[in-house]
Amino acid sequence: MTYKRILVPVDGSQTSTLGLREAIRLAKGQGASLHLVHVVDGHYMLLSGIESGVHTDELLQALGQSGRRILRKAEGLVKKQGLKCSVALLETLTGPAADLIVREARKRRAELIVIGTHGRRGVKRLLMGSDAEQIVRTSPVPVMLVRSGK
Repeated sequence: MTYKRILVPVDGSQTSTLGLREAIRLAKGQGASLHLVHVVDGHYMLLSGIESGVHTDELLQALGQSGRRILRKAEGLVKKQGLKCSVALLETLTGPAADLIVREARKRRAELIVIGTHGRRGVKRLLMGSDAEQIVRTSPVPVMLVRSGK
């Protein structure tokens, strides 16, 4: 199968970068463009009970700035390889990041989603949740999971 539009969620982690590198390799081989997505997950922040005296708006603004840096860095990696690339910074206060990623895949008519994942199992997965698993279950297109090996 040939893919021309590949969506790649990025969060700045080593695992995310492994997923991005695999997406770059695929895109180069197929002449595809990449759409990079970073989700500012205020929902998780609120659920985890952060009460450090910092106003939610200020914290979300800081997370947004961090997200823009992550996207710029990832975009730089893609463009160094001579590939076409677009980016989107998404924000949620009401639900999991996976919902926004799947929605963005539909909106951008992505043909494949490539995600770096830790591959957590058992209690760790239950405690931390799994955006990757949620994306796999709800995605309208194929999803490639790139495991970190850790």
